[in-house]
Amino acid sequence: MPELSIDINEMDGGQSLVKLGGFLDAHTFEQLDESIQDIFDSGVSKIIVDLAGVEYISSAGAGVFIGSLALAQEKGGNIVLVNPTENVKEVFDLLGLSQIFTITASVAEAQESFV
Repeated sequence: MPELSIDINEMDGGQSLVKLGGFLDAHTFEQLDESIQDIFDSGVSKIIVDLAGVEYISSAGAGVFIGSLALAQEKGGNIVLVNPTENVKEVFDLLGLSQIFTITASVAEAQESFV
């Protein structure tokens, strides 16, 4: 079964960088959901998600971002997606998520979007 890798780093300005790799689907989305909840529990609501290493995302995987976005915005933050692969971008476009989320080409651009 394909795996999901999650690497979380605290950044300046009360932001967290979440680097994902592998497959984000019905088998792995709960891992990401728990990780994002842990970030919220630590008091951080500005989350940058680097999608460059994600090979595949399902609607279940994308659903994690939808639920998390509402919670981040309630807490005065946001979720910014960075550098999605072509496959991931296509799923986001099909689901209409490209209109809802801020999507940037680099982590630096994502950090600037919080200002």
